[in-house]
Amino acid sequence: MEKHITLPLTEELARTLKAGDTVYLTGTIYTSRDAGHKRMCEALARGEELPFDPQDATIYYVGPTPAKPGQVIGSAGPTTSGRMDAYAPTMMSVGARGMIGKGARLPEVVDAMKMFSGVYFGAIGGAGALLAKCIKKCELIAYEDLGAEALRKLYVEDMPLVVIIDSEGNNLYETGRAEYLASRV
Repeated sequence: MEKHITLPLTEELARTLKAGDTVYLTGTIYTSRDAGHKRMCEALARGEELPFDPQDATIYYVGPTPAKPGQVIGSAGPTTSGRMDAYAPTMMSVGARGMIGKGARLPEVVDAMKMFSGVYFGAIGGAGALLAKCIKKCELIAYEDLGAEALRKLYVEDMPLVVIIDSEGNNLYETGRAEYLASRV
């Protein structure tokens, strides 16, 4: 099913999304990769606040390239989500609900998604220039020393994504494969 969604990704909204849904996302998202996630989780362990409010936040696993003149951002394709698996349950435990990336997730992440009504959106790898066109604003908010992995606040309009894993733990990578194999019999 095709859905147009305006963020934030509340628990109620997250529960309406199902694995396989095509989603066009509009609103504020944050960028971070493994180095940024590590810093955020270390800060949380010390009892510090994050550089943004994680409640109902969506985090895009991306390390964008520098913007060319006249652009908001450079190429902004997804990175492999598994690199954030060690940190995702902690981030969800403090309110982050949406994750955007590519590739499979560990069972521990799926369990946290079910516990905290999280949603994992898949973005198309190799389409960074196309995805960058959906980004209308970009603001560096923390960890500038990490370069491409710095924490950024983005405003996106109609970012094309697919729900890979929904808040009930349904996984398109598993159900899609099963449907395909069943059709081949």
